[in-house]
Amino acid sequence: MTDDSTTVATPAWARAAAWAALPAGGAGLGWVVHQLPDWILRVPFAPMRGPLRLAARLPEPEATIGALLLGALAGLVLAFLADRESLTVRMSHTEVTLKRPGTVRTVPRGEVAVAYRERDRLVLLGRTGRELAREPSHLASARLARLFGPVWSERDPYADAYRRWVPGLPDVPAEAEALFLARQRALDRGDGDDATELRGELARLGLVVRDEKKRQHFRVTG
Repeated sequence: MTDDSTTVATPAWARAAAWAALPAGGAGLGWVVHQLPDWILRVPFAPMRGPLRLAARLPEPEATIGALLLGALAGLVLAFLADRESLTVRMSHTEVTLKRPGTVRTVPRGEVAVAYRERDRLVLLGRTGRELAREPSHLASARLARLFGPVWSERDPYADAYRRWVPGLPDVPAEAEALFLARQRALDRGDGDDATELRGELARLGLVVRDEKKRQHFRVTG
């Protein structure tokens, strides 16, 4: 059996470069931060001279090694977070597979009516406007447009149908209201996983949600 699928992915060299460059850059930044107390103390009337003197007197080479290691560790964390958004989109005759490290989502190809980018997200919609998938993506729009062909859109075709959620809207069912309230609390405390899970619960009620600066906007699907 032949594999006629087509794949668009973040190049392996770009992922490897991020894993190499971000820790190295973090180590360099750690060294700069380590040197700051000495540099600032040379400035007359610099504030907080007492704490800066203490930082400048830390024993060497332990202080420098510690600063380099902490910077490199911060770079590794950034590389991990960036790699989590390295999306691979594979399209076969029957399905669209969206794969990131640790996450795989499959959508029947025949159900995809619209595909578009919303900032740093790839969004797939069904024929009734229902959201089928929303995944982080830094893939170029031109590559995605060639992959999805006629279902690709340069913008959300339902963009004008959204309205902002506020507590107490008369046409929002009680169950959805409770989910919106819980999701707003998740957004306010920066809990992205909980907000994503609650978005899925709202989708099951026929509501598509998007966020703008921690404000929820929604539309009703057909």
